Amino acid sequence: MSDDLSLDLFPEPEPEHVEVEASVDESEKETVGEPKVWSVSQVNRAVRSLLEDSVDPLWIGGEVGTWTRSRPGHCYFTLKDDRAQMRCVMFNRDAQQLPTDPEEGMKVRVLGALTLYEARGEYQLVASRIEAEGAEGLWRLAFQKLRATLTAEGLLDPERKKELPRYPAVVGIVTSSTGAALRDIVSVLRRRAPWVRVLLGATRVQGEGASVEIALALEALAATGEPDVIIVSRGGGAVEDLWAFNEEPVARAIAACPIPVVSGVGHEVDVTIADLVADLRAPTPSAAAEAVVPDAVVLMEGLREMPSRLAQGLRGTIQRRRSGLREVLAGLRMRVERRIMPVQQTIDRATGRMERAMRSALELRRLRVATAAGKLDALSPLATLQRGYSVARSRTGGVLRSVQDFAPGQPFELRVRDGEVSCEALETREAGPS
Repeated sequence: MSDDLSLDLFPEPEPEHVEVEASVDESEKETVGEPKVWSVSQVNRAVRSLLEDSVDPLWIGGEVGTWTRSRPGHCYFTLKDDRAQMRCVMFNRDAQQLPTDPEEGMKVRVLGALTLYEARGEYQLVASRIEAEGAEGLWRLAFQKLRATLTAEGLLDPERKKELPRYPAVVGIVTSSTGAALRDIVSVLRRRAPWVRVLLGATRVQGEGASVEIALALEALAATGEPDVIIVSRGGGAVEDLWAFNEEPVARAIAACPIPVVSGVGHEVDVTIADLVADLRAPTPSAAAEAVVPDAVVLMEGLREMPSRLAQGLRGTIQRRRSGLREVLAGLRMRVERRIMPVQQTIDRATGRMERAMRSALELRRLRVATAAGKLDALSPLATLQRGYSVARSRTGGVLRSVQDFAPGQPFELRVRDGEVSCEALETREAGPS
C-alpha cells in the first residue's frame, strides 16, 4: 500500500493507461473532424479501472454512519468525518470475521480498496477489515454485548454454579488433541492423581465455526454420563485466537451442561465469556487440572494424620455430647422442679394447716386433761391428806373406814400427809348421831 494518501485519481494520460482507450471498439473511434463520444458505461468502467489500478488498498479512519447487514450477510455503511463521507461495502466472506457489527458513531479504521459501482456511478470502498479504535475495539464491544445478554438471563449468577466433586474418578477434557493445553492438563493429572481416568472431547479451538464444534464436543462428552467434571481449555494467544470461547454457542453449552465445568483458557490475564459462565474459572490449563483433582502427596499426609485427627474428633464428640447431656439433664431438672414446685407448695400449705390443726387439737386435749386432772386432784385422798386428814390402812393395804374394821390390839398403818405411822387399836367407840 502506498504511503501517499493524496493521490490524483485522474492523472495526466500516461503510457500505462493507453489500454483504456485501446479497449474501445474500432467502430467507435472518432472519425476525422468529429469528437469522440463515450457512453456512460464506458466512462464508469474506465474510472473503475483507473481507481482499482491506481490506488493500493489503504486504511481509512472515520466514524461509522449508517450500517446495514443484508440477508446474504453483506454489510453496507458510510464512513465519514466532519467534512465528507464515503460509501462502503463489506462482502459476506469478510463480514463473517467481524466479532460484532460496529455501532453508528463509533470511530473505526477500515482497510479496503477503492472502486466504482458502475451501475450507479458511485465510487465506494470495498472493505476487507474493520477495527474500532482503543480497548480492543470490536472484540471488546462483542464481549460486552454477549456478557450483558447472559447476565440478563441469569447465566452468570454465582447461585447457579455447581460445586466441583472432591475426588473425581473420571475427568473430561474439551480441547484440541494436538495442542499444548492437553499435554499440560494430562501431565498435571498424572502427577497429582494418577488414578484418574481421562476422556477427551477433541475439537478445534480457534477459527471460523470453532465455537460450534466446542459446544458439540462438550455436549457429546456430557451425554456419556461418565465424567465427574469437565475441563474446557486451550492455550494462550491473541484475542482473535481465543475468540471461540467468547461466542454464544460455547457459553450456552457450558451453562446447560449437567456436569460441573472448569474453564482454563489462555493465560491468567485472559478472561473469556466461557470463564464467566463456567462453574469455576482457572487462569491456565494447568491450573484447571490442579483445581479438579486433589494432590496425592497431600492426601497421603492427610491419611497419616487421620488416626490422631479421628481420636481428637472422637474426644471432641464425646465432650460435646457430655456437655449436651449435662444441659439436657439441667433442663429436665428445671422442668421437673417447675412441675413439682406447685405440688410442693400445695403440700407445704396442707402440712401447715395440719400442724395448726394438730396443735389446736392438742391444746384442746391438754385443757381437757388439765381440767380432768384438777377434778381428780380434788377427789384424790392425797389432796385430803394435804388438808390435815389421815387414812387408816391394814397391814395388807386395805382402807379401814369403820370402827367395825378395828379390833382391840389390832395393828394398822396410819397414812398422813408426809408419811405413815404404825399404830395399834386400844379400843373402839362408835360415834353418836351428829
